[in-house]
Amino acid sequence: MFKILITGSTGFIGGSFMAYALEKYGAENILTIARETQDKSALIRVRENLKNFHVSDELLEKLSDDNIINGDLLNPEHFLNDERLNVVTHVVNCAAVASFGNNPRIWAVNVEGTFKLAQKMAEVEALQKFVHVGTAMACLPEKGAFVTERLSSSSHGQHIVPYTRSKAEIEERIIKYLPGLPLIIARPSIVVGHSKYGCEPSSSIFWVFSMVIKLSKYMCSLQDKIDIIPVDYCAEGLDLLMNCGDINDPIYHISAGEKGAVTFSEIDASFAEAQGTVSISKNYEQVEFDYFLKNKSNFRIIFGDCNEKLMLKSIYLYGEFSKLNVIFSNEKIVALSLKEPARFTTYIDKCVKTTQGKNIMEMMMCDFK
Repeated sequence: MFKILITGSTGFIGGSFMAYALEKYGAENILTIARETQDKSALIRVRENLKNFHVSDELLEKLSDDNIINGDLLNPEHFLNDERLNVVTHVVNCAAVASFGNNPRIWAVNVEGTFKLAQKMAEVEALQKFVHVGTAMACLPEKGAFVTERLSSSSHGQHIVPYTRSKAEIEERIIKYLPGLPLIIARPSIVVGHSKYGCEPSSSIFWVFSMVIKLSKYMCSLQDKIDIIPVDYCAEGLDLLMNCGDINDPIYHISAGEKGAVTFSEIDASFAEAQGTVSISKNYEQVEFDYFLKNKSNFRIIFGDCNEKLMLKSIYLYGEFSKLNVIFSNEKIVALSLKEPARFTTYIDKCVKTTQGKNIMEMMMCDFK
């Protein structure tokens, strides 16, 4: 008996893993939690998202309402009594409100709802593995650090955004209160684009680099490094962790590591090549946030029609992350046989191509839900 429960299948990471699992395991072995909306059924929403990952029509047609548990983690009480949960052997929990805004649903979904799901699954006798998708940034890394996996107690630290605080809190809560859960915590680093399909599935975070290129100024040095992976690599890592045998250490980065991390200078050069433009390196200035506050009147000249307040907020938040200059060790998961990821600079051209004609405001909304 093998039955996977996937949450977040209408999202970016969850959609990528759903596409991967559908191809590898077949629809008959998959359940997913997804909610219907006023104008679309849950099944249609799942199928539409999977099309962004180029899942074939043949595979999409094999999905039916039998694969769908209608609901979401905002109101888990609506589905936790579904009898199909009692035969689940593996959970890959990708669902989250992955917003860098102050969305009031962040805590309700990422902490309260997620804990209720984990609590329910801890009671399922068939359960062999519960893979929870966190974020590497939840550990509050120090600037310039090479970060190895460790149990975190950072939920009360100085987080840049509520999202990372919520991810730290749920890890701590599950570990403390559900010691019998067969838990694996997967901590992806920064997930940007798809190595084959660019930003077709989502423009999440990619727009930040487009924004910096247009500004030719930002809060980081061009020599600072950033740890980026494509979403399809993240899916492969989740599958590996779902299938790994008994392991003593429950926490794994899915990251670029030392070999795969890239400098902002390398990103700039790859952007210029993909766009057929000149690198900004000669004219680039590292500035403080105050510079943008004083010059916000230029935003409409640089970006066209935009929300000045939201632009300032995004410049500040992502600027704080950009200054961290951290790399997340991937040695543990590579030792489990996961290959090294494609470097961001090798598929930037695909991201540029699939975002042509889109403005910054349009692309950034997926990160400020």
